[in-house]
Amino acid sequence: MYENQKFSFEGLEVYRCARELVKGIYILQNKFPKEEKYALGDQIRRSATSITSNIAEGSGRSSIREKIHFIEIAFGSMTESFSQLQNAQDLGYLLEADIDKLRPLYSRVAALLSNLRKSFERRIQD
Repeated sequence: MYENQKFSFEGLEVYRCARELVKGIYILQNKFPKEEKYALGDQIRRSATSITSNIAEGSGRSSIREKIHFIEIAFGSMTESFSQLQNAQDLGYLLEADIDKLRPLYSRVAALLSNLRKSFERRIQD
């Protein structure tokens, strides 16, 4: 009965873009020295995967306010992962050009999360 059914979050453009961002972060993290893959690298991976996780979790909530809450957490995780990439650059693990390759995806995910939040806020006001 539920074998081929997709979850609602799978159809969200923001979810698909965030998945691409996670993939890009995992690829970049492979440039880290071995000793950092389980320190800063792990933290970057966890914050990045938190983006998609919170989009998915929020979509499963029935309350609009809860949905907004999880979108806000996803946005925070997104900015956290970006700042950690900058930390990795400061430590010499990444080049600015490495981060610039992902910057458009970060911008796109940020815009989509903001728009999704605004659409839910409009529902509360109506």
